[in-house]
Amino acid sequence: MNRNKLAVITGADGGMGTEITRAVAEAGYRVVMACYHPEKGRGVCEALKGATGNNQLEVEPLDLASLKSVASFADRLLQRGERIALLMNNAGTLETGLHITEDGLERTVSVNYVGPYLLTRKLLPLMEQESRVVNMVSCTYAIGRLDFPDFFERGRKGSFWRIPIYSNTKLALTLFTIDLARRVKEQGIVVNCADPGIVSTKIISMHMWFDPLTDLFFRPFIRTPRQGADTAIRLLLTPEGGQRTGTLNASGKAKLLSERFTHHPQMDELWQRTEQLVAHWL
Repeated sequence: MNRNKLAVITGADGGMGTEITRAVAEAGYRVVMACYHPEKGRGVCEALKGATGNNQLEVEPLDLASLKSVASFADRLLQRGERIALLMNNAGTLETGLHITEDGLERTVSVNYVGPYLLTRKLLPLMEQESRVVNMVSCTYAIGRLDFPDFFERGRKGSFWRIPIYSNTKLALTLFTIDLARRVKEQGIVVNCADPGIVSTKIISMHMWFDPLTDLFFRPFIRTPRQGADTAIRLLLTPEGGQRTGTLNASGKAKLLSERFTHHPQMDELWQRTEQLVAHWL
């Protein structure tokens, strides 16, 4: 039924990305696996072809820390002109130190927010009624802050600290989800975000002396990659997932957001500032 429908999944070779790709492939979609490590991605791709019986999986390189790479990836899809039914912005990072990209962005901000923003904006012309966009966020969005222009250049005001910066990027991605959903609602495009919970992937390692303590504390709450991916998979594939838009979802259900987020005072400013940053590539 979904044989001629195209899905694009970023970070498709990671823990949750592999599980999301597996589910989408089993549902019969053709899948473009957008991978930072394409060699690793090709290995995952071949394994998933064998496991799912779906041979319509392919790997494309994508570095979300480079806007040039994001634009090139999107342009290749635009040249193909195929309609996109599903876009899963799954890839993310939790940096261990301050790294500035070639575009002058803090790396976490580029990978977790600006890169997915540009990718989504460029691919919108390939989407149509009932197309779905799902952004992978985190419960840490609730403690995020947007201090401009520091947010883009250093992740936060003040010194580098990875958890607040990560939280800031997830707040930005959540606000982008809400804002974009409103802007494309009349086109019938559905946009939601998924909170996977605490998942056993490389991203949760702090690389700090207290790692064993955090592991001990969080271990009872840590989900497998498949459990963490479940909410995103539901949003991508189930009928219910296509019946709501502009929502944050956790444990398979829409979560009630306060006006602090649905009408965030910086939502429009975030959109405008990001548009200016990516204007060259649009």
